[in-house]
Amino acid sequence: MAEITGLAKFKIPLGSQEIELQQIDHAEGGMSLLRIRIREGKRFTIFDIDPASAEQWASAMHAWAKSQEGK
Repeated sequence: MAEITGLAKFKIPLGSQEIELQQIDHAEGGMSLLRIRIREGKRFTIFDIDPASAEQWASAMHAWAKSQEGK
């Protein structure tokens, strides 16, 4: 069984999507994954990603956010 630890939860103002970030630790000693849960009304989209993919995603999002400053 996996242990799930909540990391962050927030609501997107446009579209009202709810975003939840969780750490998934597998009891068998496997790698930890980042779970991204996006709720849109009754529909859920769930991604479980590895640390390297999380870093790439975070870097791309951070670069985009920085490029929007002052607009």
